[in-house]
Amino acid sequence: MGAVTRLFSVISGGIGLIFTIFLVFNVLEKSPGDENMQKLSKAIQVGAKSFIIAEYRILFIVLALLSIFLWRISSHSMAISFLMGSLFSALAGYLGLSIATRANSRTTYGATKGLKDALAISFNGGAVMGMTVVSLGLIGLGGVFFLFDGNIEMMSGYAMGASFTALFARVGGGIFTKAADIGADLVGKVEANIPEDDPRNPAVIADNVGDNVGDVAGMGADLYESYVGAIFSASVLGGIDYSIKGAIFPFFVASSGLLLSILGIILVNLFIKKSDNVEPQKVLDFGTYITSFFQAIAVIILSKIILGSFKPALIAILGMMVGILIGVVTEYYTSKKPIKDLANSAPSGPAPLIINGLALGMESTLLPVLFIGISIVLSFKLYGLYGIAIAALGMLSTLGITLSIDAYGPIADNAGGIAQMAKLDPHVREITDKLDTVGNTTAAIGKGFAIGSAALTALALFASYAQAVNITVVDLNHANVFVALLVGAMLPFLFSSLVLKAVGKAANLMVEEVRRQFKEIVGLIDGKAEPNYGKCVKIATSGALKHMIFPSLIAIIAPILTYLVLGKEAVAGMLAGATVCGVMLAIFMANSGGAWDNAKKTIESGELGGKGSLSHKASIVGDTVGDPLKDTAGPSINILIKLMSIVSIVLIPILERFFN
Repeated sequence: MGAVTRLFSVISGGIGLIFTIFLVFNVLEKSPGDENMQKLSKAIQVGAKSFIIAEYRILFIVLALLSIFLWRISSHSMAISFLMGSLFSALAGYLGLSIATRANSRTTYGATKGLKDALAISFNGGAVMGMTVVSLGLIGLGGVFFLFDGNIEMMSGYAMGASFTALFARVGGGIFTKAADIGADLVGKVEANIPEDDPRNPAVIADNVGDNVGDVAGMGADLYESYVGAIFSASVLGGIDYSIKGAIFPFFVASSGLLLSILGIILVNLFIKKSDNVEPQKVLDFGTYITSFFQAIAVIILSKIILGSFKPALIAILGMMVGILIGVVTEYYTSKKPIKDLANSAPSGPAPLIINGLALGMESTLLPVLFIGISIVLSFKLYGLYGIAIAALGMLSTLGITLSIDAYGPIADNAGGIAQMAKLDPHVREITDKLDTVGNTTAAIGKGFAIGSAALTALALFASYAQAVNITVVDLNHANVFVALLVGAMLPFLFSSLVLKAVGKAANLMVEEVRRQFKEIVGLIDGKAEPNYGKCVKIATSGALKHMIFPSLIAIIAPILTYLVLGKEAVAGMLAGATVCGVMLAIFMANSGGAWDNAKKTIESGELGGKGSLSHKASIVGDTVGDPLKDTAGPSINILIKLMSIVSIVLIPILERFFN
């Protein structure tokens, strides 16, 4: 294939970055509001920037050590590819975070004019994150593919770098945001009986910072890693089965998805502008569906031209449909009738609410698993292992707009916090709450989407590992393989335990600090004195940085130890166990947490006694339990199972050559 054809993904990524610059100027040209609103936004910006710089400082030390290790045992090209994947992932998170923290007060000011202005600003702010992720993903992985002539090892190094940075960002950002959130809720809302985002609450700025480092930078890095992993696994399997055409087809699918996501973002903005009575959920759904429709047409054309068959297109469309269906199921369990039933258990106290929330999360695993299973069987029948990889890629091919919608949520949430802290007219908070309610739904759908894509991508990566080490059968009758299967199933639980303990320890310190300030700062509870916001930001930062390293290293240590003790076939067993168990646990955590969150919001809307009632206090306890499940441990498991697969693909063949 010609050089221009092979560089098409890099060119598409460049177009995406140019459009991203346009979005940045579109957001920044809007008014950031009055002096008070700007002051609050600046405090959030400073807190988010200081955390991410501190996080990246530790990350880069670990990356440098791992790069030296790869240089010594493999090659300088592998080390460079690994660093490129890591740095591009970190850059995507930083750029998205920078704009999100500037879009918040602009959204608040837009809400003073009306819902349309606020929706447009928050959506375009989220679109910066979405477009940055897919543009840098295509430029980076496409560049490695071009520079190293499609070398599998080099692409796997890039994918491993992206995954490692994603796990750091997800775990670190998740610990930060939930420590701050728990401290703000338990002391402020339950003990002091003050509203959410009240400026008297010392943890309120840390809470708003956490929304950005967890749900913008963390989610962005998570889906960057999924996106790169899906393209990489499909390209590897396609190259093995269908030569260069099979290897480049995934890049063309991703490129068309990027270009059509640009079209989708433009159409959403036109929809908002032309609507007289805009409804945020309908507008965002329109963006998702119209982009998916055009992408389906593009994939049909690409499939016929490149591979001479419509089968890959059918598989990619199947992947997109499964992604949408998982989103619908997630939305049902986190915003429909199950939420009303869950909220109705709150008057009986926190215990029934938590029991019912756990049951809801467990039940919610049924349909997503069936959908994923059907897609795997059909994809394999149509196109073998390559088909499974294409299904995963199809699900992620419109990530540009999907992530835009997901990242819009934290901006809307921040906007509401600024409206409350700046003591604006209640009508402004009503508008931002409308946006935030939709944002909670889109965030829950985004988590379901991430889990579904993780399951398919992990299976494709599993197949890539089997190819890399020449395994044709994983025999469960072999004792080593079965033991490794059990170990793999245990790892998501161990990982989740470490992450949840980290949140608990940091949250304890946060609760103590908020209590101390309410007790020692005279006049604080009466609104006559200023809290020390910076101290709470430091506590959340310190807790996150202290506890994020060891959970992140599990993904590298586990495959190596399994190989050294039990062998390469056992590594396959470990990956299978971790994938199956991890997907179940991630769905359960995400949906239980989302359900508790929305049950609380249902009660806060005035039902079952409303704010301040016993039902409300019970729902706050449920939401507090669910927060680290849905925003820290659950999403991080997605990355854990994929990173272990990629580490196995990269390192086990090297260890095989070394020991043999």
